Amino acid sequence: MNLPFTSSEFFEVMAAYNRGVWPAQVALELSAVAVVWLALRRPASAGVWVSAILASLWTWTGLAYHWAFFTGINKAAWAFGALCLAGATSFAWFGVARHRIKVSFELGRRGLVGWMLVAFALVLYPALGVVVGHRYPAFPTFGLPCPTTIFTVGVLLLMRPDTPRWVYVAPLIWSAVGASAAFLLGVYQDLGLVASGLAAAWAVFHRTGKSPSLPAAR
Repeated sequence: MNLPFTSSEFFEVMAAYNRGVWPAQVALELSAVAVVWLALRRPASAGVWVSAILASLWTWTGLAYHWAFFTGINKAAWAFGALCLAGATSFAWFGVARHRIKVSFELGRRGLVGWMLVAFALVLYPALGVVVGHRYPAFPTFGLPCPTTIFTVGVLLLMRPDTPRWVYVAPLIWSAVGASAAFLLGVYQDLGLVASGLAAAWAVFHRTGKSPSLPAAR
């Protein structure tokens, strides 16, 4: 598979992005921490807030990375950005407007995989980046599409099994697209996208119905 850009150009764009948006990375990390807190505490409005944050993350990825930076070396980034915005719209519609994304209280196999993916995206992903030789600012920070996708799938697995299938579409597609970077560009931590893609596919086709809800945290 031939890419329309070199590995050096790819990391130069990443460095330009990180320099250009600083200190937005801090806010993006804090938004992820807020999602973890909501998933653990489960206030009555947790599903709405989680959906709103995920919608914001995917909007950011589409506009601030794909369209503002990545289009400079890859015209396909216009389509990638549109995919991210479609994902953001699905979270806003199903989770914020229609309240159909709700936090689950069950751990089980689904929840365990979800927490593992969240931990990978927030902790192991950047750690592996350092191990394989990536250095800031040419470093895949949270808010870029690949760690955001892994995080999103992990969070969705912490939601109830009756979560609308449509919200998995964008993460599932990007899991397939982005995984190529692991070998083609040497971003080996993106192999986590293989796990997130398989987990998303499993969640879409293995649904156990509605989970009962716990009393909201006070």
